[in-house]
Amino acid sequence: MKERELVHSRKMEVDEVSLAPEAIQEEMGEKERRVREFLERNGYKAVLFKRQANFSWMTCGGLNTVGITTDLGATSLLILPERKFLISNNIEAPRMMEEEGVVQKGFEVEVFDWYEDREVEIVKKIVGGQRIASDLPFPEASCVPEELARLRYSLTPQEVLRYRWLGRKVSEIVEKTLQHTRPGEKECEVVGRLARGLWEHRIDYVTLMAAADERIFRFRHPIPMENPIKNYFMLSVNARKWGLIVSLTRFVHFGSPPETLRSRYRANVIIDCTFMAATKPGKKAKEVVSKGLEAYEKLGYKEEWKLHHQGGAIGYTGRDYRANLQTDEIVRENQAFTWNPSITGTKSEDTILATNQGPIMITSPMIYPTITLEVEGLQFTRPDILVR
Repeated sequence: MKERELVHSRKMEVDEVSLAPEAIQEEMGEKERRVREFLERNGYKAVLFKRQANFSWMTCGGLNTVGITTDLGATSLLILPERKFLISNNIEAPRMMEEEGVVQKGFEVEVFDWYEDREVEIVKKIVGGQRIASDLPFPEASCVPEELARLRYSLTPQEVLRYRWLGRKVSEIVEKTLQHTRPGEKECEVVGRLARGLWEHRIDYVTLMAAADERIFRFRHPIPMENPIKNYFMLSVNARKWGLIVSLTRFVHFGSPPETLRSRYRANVIIDCTFMAATKPGKKAKEVVSKGLEAYEKLGYKEEWKLHHQGGAIGYTGRDYRANLQTDEIVRENQAFTWNPSITGTKSEDTILATNQGPIMITSPMIYPTITLEVEGLQFTRPDILVR
């Protein structure tokens, strides 16, 4: 297969997601290996995971969320070289065991009464006063969230299967939502229909942005309001299932868009594809950003990148890091990225997986009109503005 054909030919054909026990066991074994290598390399006795994102990663798609507006999970995981524990109050423990299957996944469960917060005491009892790494501040632990986040950057084959299913499903839901959008609807009404479509599949939204008409040109982060749609509408979402998050943006225009808008949108797509084509394992993120900024300048929009961040690594958080010209993080094999270049009034955004064979589209146009173009020897099929 020619390199330039790679992106176009790798279509998402995932109809089912395997969560079979043997697949979960293999995936968890790889994650435990990474954590225990980290322990040995850095001289820690244990890792304490308190963030929702890391719980989902370590349990292969589990959820310990209660409040969706906080990074803090409702339970904690403590990983040692030979043992692993779930630490929970008596409110959360029954669901963790019955619905999240933590015992079947090999975790020993330590439970305390909710009115006697004994998590610190339990951790000290298990670890015996030795060095601990944590992803959030915790008494007598080294808080190293960035170092721990890197353990999950390279997705396992099982995670990739789940991710591809999610990308396809969210792309379909977003595009169907906009197919049924009509002038006069409020921005928030459209978002409400999107939310219903997502939740039918137990997909929740982490971030929602929506804007009609002049708000698209005025704000880079337009939260949904009650403005009625006249001619032009943008919908963006970060959507999550099994802890994994995809990000994408789509546009609809009622009547033929002005040529200046079409031109800006197409330039944005070219810039986005330039970012994607440059996202290669082994490269520094700042090198990818540099390539994208060169495309801005080449296309006549030199200063636009300064008005909004350009995106970066994604996966179990909306952005593991927002890349800029100082970001020394190295792109990993099977690491997810969402770049989101914007030119006033337009944006281009989809989620990809970086591989040594070239980028794989995780989200992509499913029922939308498309733009096909070649960038850096790779062929891309990207969503166009839907005209109705």
